Amino acid sequence: MENALLSQLGIDWKLFLSQAVNFGILLLVLTFFVYKPLIKVIKERNKKLEEGLEKAKEADIRLKEVDVIGKEKIKEAEATSVNIIKATENKAKVLEQELQKKSEEKQLQMQKDLEASYKKQKEQSEELVLKNALDLVRKTIIKTVELKPDAIDEALIKKAVESVKHE
Repeated sequence: MENALLSQLGIDWKLFLSQAVNFGILLLVLTFFVYKPLIKVIKERNKKLEEGLEKAKEADIRLKEVDVIGKEKIKEAEATSVNIIKATENKAKVLEQELQKKSEEKQLQMQKDLEASYKKQKEQSEELVLKNALDLVRKTIIKTVELKPDAIDEALIKKAVESVKHE
């Protein structure tokens, strides 16, 4: 009966059985050689994708940390540059004061040198006046005494000049 029913449907049970065995073998071969390696490749790929996403998140976090560190370094550099500028300004002020002090000292020295030069010129002028006075006194004495110039004693002239100096 079963055979008749299968025969009416056009199914040969031997052929059906051989096709079922072939299908089973094909199913086993495809399962072991295609499906399992394919699933393994898919799992590895998914795992790599997950690792990539985790690394991307980690890189994103590190990038943000680096950005924060960079901003801190920029702030530190700005603060350092401000301190350097202030120190330079202070040094410039000190240098300016030193230069002004040196200038004042130089001016005082020049003033002293000028005073010394003035005194020297004054002494030279006095000596010149004294010398001229000696000649004038000699000529005056000669004229007043009407003696020969050889007879006038040099000591007398010096005495007269000394008396003029003290007056």
